[in-house]
Amino acid sequence: MLYRIGRLICRIVLSLVFFAKIKGREHIPAEGPVIICSNHKSNLDPPLLGSYIKRPLRFMAKEEMFSSKWSEALFTRLGAFPVKRGGSDRGALRKGISVLGNGEMMLLFPEGNRSKTGEMKEEGLAGAGFFALKSDAVVIPAYIRGTYKPFRRVGLRYGPPVPLEDLRNEKASAREVTEQIMSHIRMLRDETEGPKER
Repeated sequence: MLYRIGRLICRIVLSLVFFAKIKGREHIPAEGPVIICSNHKSNLDPPLLGSYIKRPLRFMAKEEMFSSKWSEALFTRLGAFPVKRGGSDRGALRKGISVLGNGEMMLLFPEGNRSKTGEMKEEGLAGAGFFALKSDAVVIPAYIRGTYKPFRRVGLRYGPPVPLEDLRNEKASAREVTEQIMSHIRMLRDETEGPKER
């Protein structure tokens, strides 16, 4: 109930303040494990990515956000689970695999941290590839355009599933799978904003 209320409030704010425009929701499977992989501009990215789809979206959040019983209860009900920054957090990895094993949806930012410049990083971290290899999840790329300035449009585009069957069969590395995911996010970026100069 709290998640649905929060999703509705976020949708209203994002629509009225940032004129949010969403495309490609038809690419998201109605059931089964799904990983949404997006570029990362702002703390408002998770609400934007989760507010306009019907299925609940789980995501990692820095453990400092769970420092009190009140905040822990709140963020857990909003779909978040804690992750330690600055290194491999086996507990968070196990939790993510469990979420996907239960057929849920999970949000990942392959870039790791928010972009300070607003420009998408060209390389991602191995975490996205790890979860893709350790599960049968469908991986949906997403690209966010805009800077969350009031009364300026923010756009979000979901793309078709990333084809990973061959990489899974070939037992590719997590970093190779992440690069495949990043390439599809870049394709969405180029389709949305035009190709970037290399």
